[in-house]
Amino acid sequence: MEHLPSRTQRWQPAGTEHFTGDVWLSDLGQMPDGSGLTMLGVQFAPGARTDWHSHPFGQTLYIVSGSGIVCDRDGDRVVVGAGDVVQTPPGVVHWHGARPDAPMLHLSLTTGGATEWEPERVDDADYQG
Repeated sequence: MEHLPSRTQRWQPAGTEHFTGDVWLSDLGQMPDGSGLTMLGVQFAPGARTDWHSHPFGQTLYIVSGSGIVCDRDGDRVVVGAGDVVQTPPGVVHWHGARPDAPMLHLSLTTGGATEWEPERVDDADYQG
């Protein structure tokens, strides 16, 4: 068993290459069993969001705190809050981020390799829905 106290977690700015607004990332590690499961903590300031992207084997988001939005290319849009789980199927292009009036923290669980970023930002019209 390994215990990683919260004070040891390192949060890094996500930068602006694939995000709009202030976003911080914490790499929570990979499962050592070879499954390829990657765990990432992502904190979004109000109004912050990802660019359009997909995951080869899908993605599960667990909303830890705050309130956010998850939307796919078909326009399916859900408002999420603490305790909610969103599962995005493999290859589905989508984005997620905080609502305009609240921050959001989620855990991202993925397998199958790196995020596949689309060469397109989520503009204000897409964000506002």
